[in-house]
Amino acid sequence: MRIDHAGIATDDADGLADLYTDLFDTPVVHEERFEGMDVRFLDCGNSYLELLEPIDEGTIARYLDRNGPGIHHLALATDDIRGVLDRMEGHGVERIDEEPRAGAWGHEVAFLHPKSTGGVLIELVEH
Repeated sequence: MRIDHAGIATDDADGLADLYTDLFDTPVVHEERFEGMDVRFLDCGNSYLELLEPIDEGTIARYLDRNGPGIHHLALATDDIRGVLDRMEGHGVERIDEEPRAGAWGHEVAFLHPKSTGGVLIELVEH
């Protein structure tokens, strides 16, 4: 597996995208509206930054209310998301998603609960 992206919750995805593009030369390579969020992916070469701005009440809006802006999750890419989920079950890892589901950019995704992964919300991504 490899790091696919870091998801960052923000109230201003446009402003943060502009800042990161200026500071780090990370252009926006994909934008979409998905599950009550505006989502932007910035290209970092071998991985992405995913900026998540809520447009409706939902997971990211609640996260921002509780924690403020910042890193929301870490995503790991895999070629076999179902196999990884089975392996997680075998290790007693609590899964938020029992089965893969449609994610941003048309990928299959599944989340692992942070209480089973050292306090980090992990997203599994299969391209």
